[in-house]
Amino acid sequence: MNLWQDRHNTELEQLYQELSREYDLSEISYTIGDRPFSVLSVQDSYALLDRISPEEFLKDEQMPYWAEIWPAAITLSSFIARELPLAGKRVIELGAGVGMASVVAASCGADVLATDYSREALRFVAYNAMRNGVSLDAIRLDWREVECAERFDMLFAADVLYERVNLLPIITAIDRLLKPEGAAYIADPRRRLAGQFLELVGENGFAVTSCSASYDEGSHPVGVNIYRLSTRKHG
Repeated sequence: MNLWQDRHNTELEQLYQELSREYDLSEISYTIGDRPFSVLSVQDSYALLDRISPEEFLKDEQMPYWAEIWPAAITLSSFIARELPLAGKRVIELGAGVGMASVVAASCGADVLATDYSREALRFVAYNAMRNGVSLDAIRLDWREVECAERFDMLFAADVLYERVNLLPIITAIDRLLKPEGAAYIADPRRRLAGQFLELVGENGFAVTSCSASYDEGSHPVGVNIYRLSTRKHG
């Protein structure tokens, strides 16, 4: 074992021990694009509700959605590995959660910036990147007030269309973060709000195409739509 690998393993173990002292953890193996991945998350995200003070909830109404691996994130990850040429592309993920899609994109050769509103989530992103041997950047980002001057070739998001108040801010964030010729891929488990999102997308100058998929590994299948957004000029 070389010095770099030894240091990597030590940092990985230290981070795991830190997280295990704070959370009940679950680590699950997946095969995506013929490659094995191991993804760490929280065993019971609902147990984290006790961590949210009434003051914090009234301020942001933030639920610990980041702590779970959602079917839409798994489906988006498979789509990324199977369908997208990512080598050399600069990509960003909104609402990355524990970072599954970002890790898969990085494994496919993308230069990845994983973002989430939760600072807790970013620690899991860092662990999962190290655990799967990929390099990426991770920062806190609020899609309601994007403070990022960089523009990206691609943008990914999974299961973010769960509250009406988020729809327009997400579209505005996409508009600010994508290069003019870029494309955003939004995976959604066919929530009712998706229709309103698509109407707003059209009103704000984006062209949309979609494909349908299904997540069949759980107790019951979950249909997932993946929407590709691009400016009409470059669509």
